[in-house]
Amino acid sequence: MATSTAEYVQSAQEAALKTLRDSQQAIIDAVGAWAEAVERISPPTPSLPLADQLPSPKELMETSFDFAEQLLKAQREFAESVLAAAEPAFAPKESK
Repeated sequence: MATSTAEYVQSAQEAALKTLRDSQQAIIDAVGAWAEAVERISPPTPSLPLADQLPSPKELMETSFDFAEQLLKAQREFAESVLAAAEPAFAPKESK
């Protein structure tokens, strides 16, 4: 049975995402092992003045990804609007 181009593209995308996730998990495991090793050998560190008023790394990451999601949504809406505006140029024309 022949697969359509859309099915081939979807399969390739799924394979790429699986490879990405597998690579990410390997990095997560390595960073976790590194953090545990550093924690065991590093001396206590004094807290910075006003440190409690700074955003945490997690808050910074969440804010950044929230913005990226909004930006991607805006870009998608823009691309959809451009395609809709250009649609008349792609419509089949009847010969007279």
